[in-house]
Amino acid sequence: MSRRTVTVRVARWSATHPWRAIGLWLVLVVVAIGLSIAIPKQQTKDADTRVGQSGEAAAMIEQVNLGGKPSETVLVTDPDGPLDKAAATKALTQLRQKMTAIDAVDSVGEPIWSANGKAALLPIELKGNADDASDNVEKLVAVTSEVQRGSPGLTIEQTGSASLDAGIWKQVGSDLARAEKLSLPITFLLMLLAFGALIAAGIPVLLAFSAVGAALGFYAPLSYLFPDGGSVANVVLLIGMAVGVDYSLFYLKREREERRRGRNTVDAVEIAAATSGHSVVVSGLAVIVSMAGLYVSQDPVFSSMATATIVVVAVAVLGSLTVLPALLAKLGHRVDRPRVPLLWRLNRRIGPGGISRRILAPVLRFPKVALIGSTLVVVALAVPALGMKTETAGLDTLPQSIPEVATMQALQANFPSEGMAYDVVAKSDDKAAAVAGLTRLQKAAVDSAQFVVTPGQSIRVSGDTAVLTLVSVRPDSSADAKVALEQLRGNLVPTAFKSLPDATWAVGGEAADGVDYGKRQADKLPYVIAFVLGLTLVMMAFTFRSLAIAVVTTLLNLASVAACFGVLSLVFQHTWAEGLLDFTSPGFVVSWIPLFLFVILVGLSMDYHVFVLGRIREGVQAGLTAREAVRKGIVESAGVVTSAAAVMVSVFAVFATLGMIEMKQMGVGLAVAVLIDATLVRIVMLPSIMVLLGRKAWWPNKLPAEVADEQQRPARDLVTV
Repeated sequence: MSRRTVTVRVARWSATHPWRAIGLWLVLVVVAIGLSIAIPKQQTKDADTRVGQSGEAAAMIEQVNLGGKPSETVLVTDPDGPLDKAAATKALTQLRQKMTAIDAVDSVGEPIWSANGKAALLPIELKGNADDASDNVEKLVAVTSEVQRGSPGLTIEQTGSASLDAGIWKQVGSDLARAEKLSLPITFLLMLLAFGALIAAGIPVLLAFSAVGAALGFYAPLSYLFPDGGSVANVVLLIGMAVGVDYSLFYLKREREERRRGRNTVDAVEIAAATSGHSVVVSGLAVIVSMAGLYVSQDPVFSSMATATIVVVAVAVLGSLTVLPALLAKLGHRVDRPRVPLLWRLNRRIGPGGISRRILAPVLRFPKVALIGSTLVVVALAVPALGMKTETAGLDTLPQSIPEVATMQALQANFPSEGMAYDVVAKSDDKAAAVAGLTRLQKAAVDSAQFVVTPGQSIRVSGDTAVLTLVSVRPDSSADAKVALEQLRGNLVPTAFKSLPDATWAVGGEAADGVDYGKRQADKLPYVIAFVLGLTLVMMAFTFRSLAIAVVTTLLNLASVAACFGVLSLVFQHTWAEGLLDFTSPGFVVSWIPLFLFVILVGLSMDYHVFVLGRIREGVQAGLTAREAVRKGIVESAGVVTSAAAVMVSVFAVFATLGMIEMKQMGVGLAVAVLIDATLVRIVMLPSIMVLLGRKAWWPNKLPAEVADEQQRPARDLVTV
């Protein structure tokens, strides 16, 4: 065995100095937690996420300070029927008095009564910008709740950008807490099934959880370069638990295997470091390379996800190469204590690769049939992806359990002028001409019966820039937002400014932001795909010194991703799974999900792919025939792959039960892809391809001559990958 590799040297030092290695890991985790406490995590600002024409409009408005002040709205309705005007007037008067007394409030408007007589609203403008409004909105919510308690016969609710965001983040926090509570015990149970012993089951979970905590701490200072777009904690938990457990699992399984062969603990640790440890490093690099593809999208939210994920993967790899060998060396045979009698005997009875051996036998006997059949299944699953529709998330995709969402929908139903707003910005040296153009636009938009103007709203002018806000009468959905935006940008605005060629204009607003963001992700997807596939192909070719292995890996990754996208389309563009997963079908996949899933899936699929190929290559380099090497490699790695996949699928499935549609789509996509990848792809497609390629798969590696009978092969302690 080569002792020159870094993984072996690090493992040997950790195994021979266990308390130092354990102490250094604890210091690392404590320092990371200290960083998270001492350094406030930075969040993305509105200006960070500006893209396309809507971004240009926002910048033009900001330059001349014509942006509307952040606002909130209190909606008053009667749950039993038509609104009692006297009771509502009393409540609205109390609201005006109490809201005016809040320092963060700039002004409180007069109550507005709906044309249908069923509701009244109170408009409130806040001081400062949107970020200030987010900091102070709880004060307004408290007043609204206080007046509601004093008016039991009315329904008094608050909504607006700040309160809606607060409600969404409250839901996200609740979802994250639920995911933590479910993922930890489920992961521990799966490890208990895999090892049949409490200590062996607890070590991977403990290390993965500590890696997640450390990564969140180290991300805090990095957030000044890559501000959190709001999903960092979710993604770190999702990926950190999956890879952290898997890396420890790979290492621990190999160390136990070598001890069963009679090795002492230190030698077993060194062998595990040279084989599984090497696979862990390659797998970790593959995930890091894949996640780096998110930087290509040039999106601050994706950049924050990429940074945090790279950190958690790096910490997980470090833990599996340092503190894990130390723990194994210190515990020795005690790692298999205390045993759970039934599970322990069951594991011993099944043996390594018991189920996979039965599936694999016909695959190796009829590789062409197996490859054709599995390919047809993958193609059938992938075909629906051709009809995948992607749209941005909107009010209609948010969980109806969020009170502010229901209030916003009720507000728009009773007051059409409170719907999707679009800011049309015009800039010209001739200020009067810009105002005249917007005036023509306002008349044409209102005459089309597709837009209205907020009561009391006029064209706002500052310097050479003028702004008009139009509100669409369509429902607040991504599809309707796209239609309304196309009407404005493609017809109404160009027509209004046709006689003013020197004027520049742009259409923005919150609804336009969503549409432009979705288009940006779709435009960047091909570049991300090319970057990730290109780098992973080069990395696999370098690792295994084989172009054939690199190409096969790339094709199998694409097969898993295509099947995942097909299942996503089947589930979320139709209604048949609504009751099963507790959601209302939006009829589309949220626009950022495909790009994010692609980079995650390529990285995670490499996780155990490298491990399996490493075991196959050990057999080939030991002189086995291609068929026997594949059989031995798949069977010996089957237990680890099955356990690793089970952990990933269970963690991802937890996210499929959450309330936010984005988390649900991400969870379903990842769980399905890993399940397909670990079964159909790795147990059927990969071995059939490897058998058909034979020893050509490893060209130009120099391989030893084949020995037909494994019993006649010269003994070898280990062939490093």
